[in-house]
Amino acid sequence: MAYYSGSGGDGADTTRGKPPMHKRILLRAKKGPFDVYSPEETFERNWIGENAGNLVFSHAAHKILRTATAEITSSEFRANPHDADEINERYDVFVVPLANAFRRSYAHRLVNMTRLIERLKIPVVVLGVGVQTDVKGDREYLRPIDDGVKRFVKAVLDRSHTIGVRGEITESYLRALGFSAVEVIGCPSMFLHGDNLRVEKKKATLTVEDRVALTISPYVKSMAKVIASHHRRYPNLRYIPQDLKTLGTLLFGDAPEDRGKSAAIPIHTSHPLFVEDKVRMFVDPWTWMDYLSGFDFNFGTRIHGTITALIAGTPGYLFAHDSRTLELARYFDIPHRIMKEVPADVDAIELHDEADYTALNNGHKARFETMMEFLARHDLGNSFADGDSATRFDRQVAATTYPPAVRAQTATDPAELIARIQWLRDRNDELKETVTELDGRRLRVRVRAAVGGPVRRILNR
Repeated sequence: MAYYSGSGGDGADTTRGKPPMHKRILLRAKKGPFDVYSPEETFERNWIGENAGNLVFSHAAHKILRTATAEITSSEFRANPHDADEINERYDVFVVPLANAFRRSYAHRLVNMTRLIERLKIPVVVLGVGVQTDVKGDREYLRPIDDGVKRFVKAVLDRSHTIGVRGEITESYLRALGFSAVEVIGCPSMFLHGDNLRVEKKKATLTVEDRVALTISPYVKSMAKVIASHHRRYPNLRYIPQDLKTLGTLLFGDAPEDRGKSAAIPIHTSHPLFVEDKVRMFVDPWTWMDYLSGFDFNFGTRIHGTITALIAGTPGYLFAHDSRTLELARYFDIPHRIMKEVPADVDAIELHDEADYTALNNGHKARFETMMEFLARHDLGNSFADGDSATRFDRQVAATTYPPAVRAQTATDPAELIARIQWLRDRNDELKETVTELDGRRLRVRVRAAVGGPVRRILNR
């Protein structure tokens, strides 16, 4: 088993041409593609890692890496440095698909991950990471995280030939920090079907009666007027949220601090999209893709909401609102506009007419080869070059029963609501038992402390 050491700047490839040798793979993923949890369990344990888009790229990475000889274990996003010895013993390689990990709000988590990696003696392969700043790639905004990013990248390159990044903005950022062993590989999600991806418009032009899916980042407030106009015009519009908080709102209603509130963005149950049962959320990518395959068009601000549509065969259009969304759209030639340049009266019909998938389709095989060459350089096999491994994965997906879409409470089947109430009651009983057990432990500790003091004093006399 190779251990790559060096300065963290060159990452020289010394194993080109050697067959893949890594078998036991620890994959950074919240859950595996066949780990099935109810929407209630998903919300309670955060099995989507805050955003269901995480599952799209981590599950695609799982499929790509799942050769006949590979054993893949999901990390559940754990990054505890104290686990390093166990990881070194149990696994041959740590594969790390990441999203916008180079961002201010993620800095503390990046520190933990870096500390873990610094203690690993096995190869560490970063399968796509992105920086988050504005669409112009503002470097000054990133200054506070520079040192943390440097330490992380050095730790990775001490255990890897190169680091895989999502696009040219991240590549430019890392090169400015002094790293040359940087490869643009995009995101695994776009390679779910290997080199076979072709997106075609299902009709020459869109009509207001067609099925249109909308993706929204709740913090992009400029989407408010776009939402309102499309809600008025498109009776078959559906909003596909991805965030954990909205999942909780669909399942259990508004959080206490949000009750009675309203907003132009669909974040409360009072929003017309909730009231009219036009919201659908998925806790697994497979049901999400299946649902989107029946739509005529998908647009909005979510990059993996757009990618999920594309790999489902549905035309998608992105409003790029930051560097992470923009660089992926550019790399994969996804039709897009900069969010600041999107007028309030933009219309889905106009976007559908404008969208051109020629470059996306024609460049896909080359981009797929880039990703596969990256894997080969890091001694990782891929299921598409491993007999029927990819097909067997797809068959297992088809044979697995996943939860259906989560809908607004007002449109949920009464039997499902009763089951949800029973689940809440069971969880409440379990929590009561846990509290009682903890109280008992505290009491025993207090008794031991109270008794131990006099005993120690007697013994010390």
